[in-house]
Amino acid sequence: MLLVLGVFAYNYSDYAVNAKVQVKNSSKCKLSSEKSKRKNIRKVKSYKKTPKVKRVTRKPSKSSEKFKEELKKTKLFYDIKSIPEFDGNTPFVVLNNNIPDFSKEGKLPNRYEVYSELDSKNRVGEAVALLGLDTMPTEKRGKIGMVKPSGWQTIKFDIVDGRYLYNRSHLIGFQLAGENANKKNLMTGTRYFNVTGMLPFENMVADYIKETKNHVMYKITPIFKDNELVARGIIMQAKSVEDNGEGISFNVYVYNNQPGITIDYKTGKAVLSK
Repeated sequence: MLLVLGVFAYNYSDYAVNAKVQVKNSSKCKLSSEKSKRKNIRKVKSYKKTPKVKRVTRKPSKSSEKFKEELKKTKLFYDIKSIPEFDGNTPFVVLNNNIPDFSKEGKLPNRYEVYSELDSKNRVGEAVALLGLDTMPTEKRGKIGMVKPSGWQTIKFDIVDGRYLYNRSHLIGFQLAGENANKKNLMTGTRYFNVTGMLPFENMVADYIKETKNHVMYKITPIFKDNELVARGIIMQAKSVEDNGEGISFNVYVYNNQPGITIDYKTGKAVLSK
């Protein structure tokens, strides 16, 4: 299948990647103007009063530091064409020697967030952002239950933490961008995918930003196979800007699976594995 990203393309074998973002990079880009030309870019509001949730600069959590060190020790690397099937125990695999690729995005302006338009099947596409303290939430998380991503099903299993198989999973986590019920930023993801797969990376990025006040380029690419409504997984890429990747740098594929559950990715329906 052919992945089209603006004016360039990747061949991802039989995977269909929905990513129709066209990004115009300019050193003189100002988000306060040309709103009609760049409707997908959300400008973070400025507040005259103290925000309800105070941003705190702090040291990274021990769990994030441990996860970061374990990631550095990874020896197995893959490319998108050779990703192995989910083995029931591994939430993610490392791609491209863990080196992220932002060559097509170039230098991004501050407070930059772009979310792809939904396709004809209501599927999300690639999301790109330049994350920093200025993109983090200043209010408590709102309700998102009204959003029904492609393939959404309300299914419960006793073997799943919290029983519900699916979460409305943020492409760019709420703690990083403050997006609530943005349908372009929510996909159908398993509990395991959301908490065990994505969250450790999100926490690592959030801790780094709060500790250093630096910025992080961040890109999430959902991977759909053919016409399936539920993504098989996502590619997560991130690179810290001011220190040129010394603080944060990763490129991983996170499986959208749940141990002990067999998922029909065409519909989102699922049963206990035999």
